[in-house]
Amino acid sequence: MHPVLIDFGVFTVGLFTLLAGAELLVRGASRLALSIGLSPLVVGLTVVAFGTSAPEFAVSAGAVLGGRNDIAVGNVVGSNIFNLLVILGFSAVMAPLVVRSQVIRQEVPIMIGGSVLLLVMSLDGAIARLDAAVLLVLLIAYTSMLILQARRSSLAQKQQAIEAPPRSDSGLMSRLPVQLGLIAIGLALLVLGADWLVESASRFARNLGVSDLVIGLTIVAAGTSMPELATSAVAALRGERDIAVGNAIGSCTFNTLGCLGLAGLLSAEGLSIPPAVLHFDLWVMLAAGFACVPVMLSGRRIARWEGVLFLAYYAAYSGYLILAAGQHDALPAFSQAMLTFALPLTVVTLVVLMLQRPQLAKADR
Repeated sequence: MHPVLIDFGVFTVGLFTLLAGAELLVRGASRLALSIGLSPLVVGLTVVAFGTSAPEFAVSAGAVLGGRNDIAVGNVVGSNIFNLLVILGFSAVMAPLVVRSQVIRQEVPIMIGGSVLLLVMSLDGAIARLDAAVLLVLLIAYTSMLILQARRSSLAQKQQAIEAPPRSDSGLMSRLPVQLGLIAIGLALLVLGADWLVESASRFARNLGVSDLVIGLTIVAAGTSMPELATSAVAALRGERDIAVGNAIGSCTFNTLGCLGLAGLLSAEGLSIPPAVLHFDLWVMLAAGFACVPVMLSGRRIARWEGVLFLAYYAAYSGYLILAAGQHDALPAFSQAMLTFALPLTVVTLVVLMLQRPQLAKADR
């Protein structure tokens, strides 16, 4: 059998193993959290958000331990871009996203702040261990803040903020050994799936002449973001649109602070940032984050046409990566078109939505 086909098979198995591990981890951890008295709000914004980001954690850690820093960095940056542009865009196309202003006014600025901090830390070409420790401390502080806020919220507000996980009629899921077993199995599958995914992705890069960085920014990033995509898509279809937005944005915060923080601590000499990421991809991630700002300024709404623009933005970004990887002759012209597309997209969206704000605010009264 051709080596590329074998690599594709291992990659596919690794991806499904990752997804299965994330699903078991979320189910087990959510039940455990509820059984010890945590509210559904805390479970959704901490345990579930961590669970859907667990593939990124596992892949980034496995890549660093395997000496492939480019995949670790590309996975996180690419996943954040995918979360904001594809997940929010796809969810909005299925059903216009109307979200609660309180959630967006808190989560979006924190997510953007984490992206800005990451960019500043990366200016010297690496995330040192001290930088990584700061990121993890900020993640702990962020999680603690969510828990404290939940304790001050009323039970009705908690129930409206997030859909409680379904309870089993048999009562099996209420047993502590079952919950711990699901968590253990989920973590084991995540570790195993991450190893297969990183190894096969690296062989993809060697066999096809594509760099580890591009593989991490595209295939691995999209693959590890599948839990977020599935969660947000289902939430949008069920009308839980604040969950769809909160899941995507919250996962970006966990990826930036947690995944890169852990990867930086695991790397003996710190986590090196490829020049291509520093000069381009990090800025795309930051621009995608600022593109979410109009959500706060427009009466808590992402319309279908904005979702289409987000998806088009990601298509343009992916096209640039493909052309750059092959040093295609069309790369200079495409790069110019990319710049003239991305900036007007953000500016036009901001201006239009800010003009619409008075009417939307009046309609909300």
